[in-house]
Amino acid sequence: MLNQFSRTEMLIQKEGIEKLQNSKVAIFGIGGVGSFAVEALARAGVGNFMLVDDDKICLTNLNRQIIATTKTVGRYKVEVAKERILEINPKANVETYQEFFGPDSQISLDKTISYIIDSVDTVTAKIELVMRANQLQIPIISSMGTGNKLDPTKFEVADIYQTSVCPLAKVMRKELRARGIPQLKVVYSKEEPIKQDNTQEASCKNGCICPPGVKRNCANRNQVPGSISFVPSVAGLILAGEVIKAIIQ
Repeated sequence: MLNQFSRTEMLIQKEGIEKLQNSKVAIFGIGGVGSFAVEALARAGVGNFMLVDDDKICLTNLNRQIIATTKTVGRYKVEVAKERILEINPKANVETYQEFFGPDSQISLDKTISYIIDSVDTVTAKIELVMRANQLQIPIISSMGTGNKLDPTKFEVADIYQTSVCPLAKVMRKELRARGIPQLKVVYSKEEPIKQDNTQEASCKNGCICPPGVKRNCANRNQVPGSISFVPSVAGLILAGEVIKAIIQ
């Protein structure tokens, strides 16, 4: 009898489908990378999700995040992602945590989680997540930098200590080595980041956007990396693929 996972079952057999349905994947960061990872996991048949992100969808997310449309701007990413998962698979279970993950986060990780996907933006959050996953022996895969890049064919899957070129990976190597973390599976790009024009938009931690030409004197301003639809999406799909292959094997 045909069902929504019939084509997938032809590839991974009934046993693989059952493994995915019984698995739980935690995705931290539901942005350009994370939203596509969620999409692929839901369509493959993962049965249980944990979504963590404190952001709302904004206008500048429309160029790369699959959950971002003109109708979802202003809504929390985790809630929109949950709705999308349930529209794809009404039988899925979805936990949402509308908060920023960091060293002080009270979010509980436990052995019910089959795999963790790290697609958060900050080094502090990434390190904390890797440390907790390592302590609990939960498999984790991390996305390195996808901003300021135009070539999706340059992505590779590797251990963090085998990476090169990527500036974020360089920082992570140093920080994880200092903390005694022996390995970390990552998706990273060997493409050299494109240098930005310093007149580009900048964003503030409080969510405001300063257009080009406007004097930027906000103390919390961070430079925003350029992005495009077909780069972070590919990284997210690769992350999902690695998780799915690990679960069914």
